[in-house]
Amino acid sequence: MNLIELLAEPLSYTFMVRALLVTIIAAVLCAVLSCWLVLIGWSLMGDAVSHAVLPGVVLAYIAGAPFALGALVFGFLAVALIGGVRDTTKLKEDAAIGIVFTTLFSIGLVLISVTPSHVDLNHIIFGNLLGVSASDLWQVLVLGAITFAILILKRKDFTLYAFDQTHAHALGMSPRLIGAVLLGLLAMTSVVALQAVGVILVVAMLIIPGATAYLLTDRFGKMLLLAPVLAASAGILGVYLSYYLDASTGAMVVLAQAAIFGIAYLFSPKQGLIATAIASKGRRKALVARG
Repeated sequence: MNLIELLAEPLSYTFMVRALLVTIIAAVLCAVLSCWLVLIGWSLMGDAVSHAVLPGVVLAYIAGAPFALGALVFGFLAVALIGGVRDTTKLKEDAAIGIVFTTLFSIGLVLISVTPSHVDLNHIIFGNLLGVSASDLWQVLVLGAITFAILILKRKDFTLYAFDQTHAHALGMSPRLIGAVLLGLLAMTSVVALQAVGVILVVAMLIIPGATAYLLTDRFGKMLLLAPVLAASAGILGVYLSYYLDASTGAMVVLAQAAIFGIAYLFSPKQGLIATAIASKGRRKALVARG
């Protein structure tokens, strides 16, 4: 089998084409948002929101509503609860996040365990890329397009918020409002990625691309271009590998992203482990020569 046949065979199946489309959309959207999450330090927030949507999905199934609707409602609810606990107690944000997301996630697990279903609701947790329906694909397209448009249109405000909230306030912006909008977009992005890799692995797609791009460039504009390109490439590679290895598709997508991060971690020209080790060795030699 030649290379063209290897690439073409999976595309002869409709479910594989849908899986690829959903993966690319989710990967690009998560990657763009992850650039801001990494800079702001909201990795835990991404974890919280992605897990907190679980009860919303189960309740949507019980009510016969679209999964995305339930996930979106509980994503916004999680953001509101975290902010409420943080603002009305002496607890720090990480404690509020831990309390809210573990509670909501546990409610979701309980609902799954007691809900009679002809649908395997465990796919919500672990992802079901190969089972994406036409309606699921349309939900991903619509939510992804809306979220991506807002991220691009407001990118300057989000970037200023990430780097200097005081300066943003001095320019007449509301850091609180900008943060709330970003959290809302995080909830919507989690719903999109949920279709691809499930609740547990969403956080990886929300963090790894931005972290990888951060190691490869010092310019935020380049991060916004580099992260989605790497994420989409890893998504395509992961889907193809899962097809030929008969492995979990969502997990293979995340592993492909992690492999690219590992390469950047080792070989990044400026921040890679090998480059910094060589630079450190060079500095020591220079000091010895001077002495």
